[in-house]
Amino acid sequence: MNARLTRRAALASAAALPLAATLAPVQQAGAAAHGAAPENARKFSFQLGAFRVSTILAGSRAVENPQTIFGLNVSPEEFAAVSTAAFLPTDKAQFFFTPTVVDTGSQVILFDTGLAAGGTLGALAEAGYGAEDVDLVIITHMHGDHIGGLMNEGAPTFPNATYVTGQVEFDAWAKMENERFEANMRPLAERTRFVGDGQEGAPGITAVAAFGHTPGHMAWHLESEGQRILVMADTANHYVWSLAHPDWEVRFDMDKAAAAATRRRILGMVAAERIPLIGYHMPFPGIGYVETRGDGFAYVPHSYQLLL
Repeated sequence: MNARLTRRAALASAAALPLAATLAPVQQAGAAAHGAAPENARKFSFQLGAFRVSTILAGSRAVENPQTIFGLNVSPEEFAAVSTAAFLPTDKAQFFFTPTVVDTGSQVILFDTGLAAGGTLGALAEAGYGAEDVDLVIITHMHGDHIGGLMNEGAPTFPNATYVTGQVEFDAWAKMENERFEANMRPLAERTRFVGDGQEGAPGITAVAAFGHTPGHMAWHLESEGQRILVMADTANHYVWSLAHPDWEVRFDMDKAAAAATRRRILGMVAAERIPLIGYHMPFPGIGYVETRGDGFAYVPHSYQLLL
């Protein structure tokens, strides 16, 4: 019997269990990938037209001294005032690492792979898929927490997959001396298709240039049966300290001015068109809406809109 059909049949049976039984705690695999993760659900699924979309929590960890990462160009007083207004502590932040799985009916597509294979595979299993089920891996950009799970003990983690990524992004990293790129991405180059802004990664899935965080960072626009969502990846890395304040500098943005301009363009588009987005580092399940507020934006977390 087909392994994928067997797994999905098992999931259908599991759907009859009480809700509490389906909200499995984060396993050690996730903790090993990103530090201790909260004991909470690791996947959130919804229907987008004919697509089944799942966000999966590959890991989560607390980070101290967040102003060494966010708001580099504002005073400690301003950072503290904004944080306090948003009910956020200034001494610690919680980071989330959230790949996205899209089941189109003909392909299972994974967006990004986490820092290491273990955390992503554990969360992927809770969404109902094994490594062998993944047909296509789309890499938004090549920071380690997005490409680290491409390899598992020196072999491709997803044995049946092909890959898609941005041409500009790949070319930029190919010129750097980066061990994680060399170990994880370059060996897969012959199985990778390279795209530019506006080109399809798969039917209904279109690349959106979002350069700045990295040289060729891509967001991805998903559309099925008239329903839309944007996988924004790392366009904004925090719902207050980079989304609400798009001009605040972020340490991990390789071109800070370009990243700020990209945030204004992408978030302005999402707000104007009132479409939901998925953010790799937004609080899990990483799904929300954006509205304009003053000179910046406000993040409106998803509640139940995509479940109806």
